Amino acid sequence: MQGIFRWSLRLALTAILLCTGGFCGFFAPQLYHHFVLFPKQAAAWNELAARRTPVAIKTGWNEYRGVLHSHSHLSHDSEMQFPEIAEALKKAHCQFIFLTDHVVDDKADYSLGWKGIHDDILFVQGFEMQAGFMPWGLPEGTVLSNNASPTELAKQIRQLGGVLCLGHCEEKRPWDIPEIDGMEIYNMHTDLLLDTITEKHARVEVLKEVLINMRSYPDQTLRSMFDWQTLAMLVQKWDEQGRHRKLTGIAGNDCHQDIGLRGIYTAQNTLLLLGTGSKDPRKKLREYKLNVFARLMLRLCFGPLVPDRQLFRVDLDPYERSARFINTHLLAKELTEPALLDAIRTGRAFIAFNMIADAGGFAYVAEGNGQQVTMGERIALTPGLKLWAEAPLPCRFTLVRDGKKVAEQEGKVFEYKVTTPGKYRIQADLPMPGEMTISSDVRISNITTPWILTNPIEVDAQE
Repeated sequence: MQGIFRWSLRLALTAILLCTGGFCGFFAPQLYHHFVLFPKQAAAWNELAARRTPVAIKTGWNEYRGVLHSHSHLSHDSEMQFPEIAEALKKAHCQFIFLTDHVVDDKADYSLGWKGIHDDILFVQGFEMQAGFMPWGLPEGTVLSNNASPTELAKQIRQLGGVLCLGHCEEKRPWDIPEIDGMEIYNMHTDLLLDTITEKHARVEVLKEVLINMRSYPDQTLRSMFDWQTLAMLVQKWDEQGRHRKLTGIAGNDCHQDIGLRGIYTAQNTLLLLGTGSKDPRKKLREYKLNVFARLMLRLCFGPLVPDRQLFRVDLDPYERSARFINTHLLAKELTEPALLDAIRTGRAFIAFNMIADAGGFAYVAEGNGQQVTMGERIALTPGLKLWAEAPLPCRFTLVRDGKKVAEQEGKVFEYKVTTPGKYRIQADLPMPGEMTISSDVRISNITTPWILTNPIEVDAQE
């Protein structure tokens, strides 16, 4: 008997070791994130928050932080009601939101949705149309046809006084249209979905990350989806376009709250798995017939099995978290739709990954001959012309002229004497464990991450 017991014990221990080893091997990257990387990143984020100091440089404008490119229940892939959106935006410390709901019946109807200030948040109506068009600032009640040609649609938007930006610029876009005012130089949804759409392995890795780390490190789990290559690709396109035209660079949060999983018990004794962007049961991901053991486990984990009851829901991209991930900061005189639209047209804007560190207060100006301008504006090249930038945290500043790096400095303040005309933009990077960035001269660093990207100040040659 003792021999049988010893062999049974050995077999049990061997099975436990094999299962443990298999689990650790399968989830190795996620376990490393859970026990090593994400705690380091969380500590780094907290340290950055504690080290922030006020910025002394003044631009002469008020700074407003918000979300460009977002969806509501008017879209087919979001369930968010407008009061819920306002609450999420306030939690994310935003002051405005530009909607880009999907068209309905091939029409962008500007009589739909919220407009103006609601619960201290400025709502700007807008739609996501063909060719990546995102028109804002159109008269209330305007109806645009999604079947019009891009050229005619752009002309109509301009004639009605609207601002036209392009979204999802990783895709083919009609760059030759002169009425385009701006483009996304980063889109969060693209970053989340680009690899997972094209690569089955990436989808599995995202699911593993959610299972292991979502509860303990939700922000870091979402942040882990950031891909510097996506940002670099879009910024390169922006620089290329900027050589012969003016396009304001904006960030696309692409808020949906639709990347997640819900489990619903049905009257047919099945577990229905749905995404989080639609209640339509026809859009199911999977459906599983439940046996006695499965029913028991679900009841132990989630309580009574009542038909049509939602047993669980996991959101990778809650609206508030998406709204904090990255923001577009606009410089304007007041928080009104016309003032913010003017900021976009002019380019008085910078984008910032505020989830890792609050960039509020950042300033970038050019000073010379008794004149001061800021990003999006232009100034003549004169003797002694200087560029100044200041961030609320020490960082690595990279100055880019016409798409090429011309200077790099570290610290809280950046200063540069200008001797050559061109379009000068700044990128600010922060040290961050486990992340990397790429500079305009294709030098890769695996200890820093992009934090702030400004629109350029244009320095004109002397006449």
